[in-house]
Amino acid sequence: MDYILTCCSTADMPHDYFEKRKIPYVCFHYILDGQEYPDDLGQTMPFEEFYRNIAAGAMPTTSQVNVGQYIHFFEPFLKDGKDILHLSFSSGLSGSYQSAVIAKEQLSSMYPERKIMIVDSLAASSGYGLLTDLAADLRDQGKALEEVYQWLQENKLTVHHWFFSTDLTHLKRGGRISAASAVVGGLLNICPLLNMNHEGKLTPRKKIRGKKQVMKEMVHMMETHAKDGVNYSGKCFISHSACVEDARQVADLIEDRFPLLRGRVMINNIGAVIGSHTGPGTVALFFIGDKRED
Repeated sequence: MDYILTCCSTADMPHDYFEKRKIPYVCFHYILDGQEYPDDLGQTMPFEEFYRNIAAGAMPTTSQVNVGQYIHFFEPFLKDGKDILHLSFSSGLSGSYQSAVIAKEQLSSMYPERKIMIVDSLAASSGYGLLTDLAADLRDQGKALEEVYQWLQENKLTVHHWFFSTDLTHLKRGGRISAASAVVGGLLNICPLLNMNHEGKLTPRKKIRGKKQVMKEMVHMMETHAKDGVNYSGKCFISHSACVEDARQVADLIEDRFPLLRGRVMINNIGAVIGSHTGPGTVALFFIGDKRED
């Protein structure tokens, strides 16, 4: 192809997935115990080690991709005569989209013969990964850069994100729930169910008592919103932070309830940047459905 499809590491897909599908990604970064690491999908620090550090009390901080890093990432493709279609992490969670736009403006003046198109995914984790995966499918079908760009703009809000966490510490730290809600939730075994709204922001939706019940409610949300309901025949991804058994339970429920799925549910790790904000114990479900309007 005469263009390159790129994304950020916060798409939370396996490193070898991006290699096989020829999707270069630019890394966010995180700081743990005073040292900076690239969010390179477990290559520098394995996920198990990262979440062990958090469980032991570490409180990592994160940094988005800045303008200079985007320029450094994009420029080799432009020098190689390639156009770029970059799918960015949600602007509702990070300023990285705006940084990509500024980098595009600077590079466009240097390489006026090249096209650089930036899409705000309004998505995160493997929901962002699912949207990237679908864009790669279109690319591999021979669709032109402009066609894929237009499809992404028209369909990005059909990617649903539903997730829960059994550890409310980091949701409280990030301001997703109040300190009082975190205390009461912990005492009553409350697992809040959240999703991604139409602005690409995380939004609490329901307070559900018990992990089994919140898993069932996630499946119900998929029944309610998935394209064709229980006859959904698209892809389904799940990501988790150090709780693969919980992710597998949700996947089993999904595969039992949606027999026409396109393949098995794909289970991925939540990467270090998003995991810095969720902490361990988070399970997130992603699928294609009706348009997110709230």
